[in-house]
Amino acid sequence: MKYAADSPEAYIAQVPEDRRPVMEALRNTIRKHLPKGFSEAMSYGMIGYVVPHAVYPPGYHCDPKLPLPFMSIASQKNFIAVYHMGLYADPDLMAWFQAEYPKHSDRKLDMGKSCMRFKKPEHVPLELIGKLCERMSAQDWMPCTNGR
Repeated sequence: MKYAADSPEAYIAQVPEDRRPVMEALRNTIRKHLPKGFSEAMSYGMIGYVVPHAVYPPGYHCDPKLPLPFMSIASQKNFIAVYHMGLYADPDLMAWFQAEYPKHSDRKLDMGKSCMRFKKPEHVPLELIGKLCERMSAQDWMPCTNGR
């Protein structure tokens, strides 16, 4: 679902009431654990965490006017989504995440290339998301995007 929001606070205020606490918790977890070099922004209609132009002047290769996207969180129609581009770009990080996930959830991992989907707010593994945030810095992420 897309929300007409120009700030993370406005986005969270528009999500269904039963999802607001987990969206706030996700946002707080990411902000607490994401290494320096990333900024919070509205990105593609979601709450995003990006490498700003001040750190990475080339910007996003598809649209250099935009900062380099890294993570996003969203309340979709049927699930809560956590997007982490590093999982798609780094096979070792993906292997770590897939091995760690069962330690934090008894649910089957519902995942695409970089998108984790959680059907219920209580299924979001906040502690694991925090650990995932810490595993890739902006400096690690920038070389992963060269030539893409």
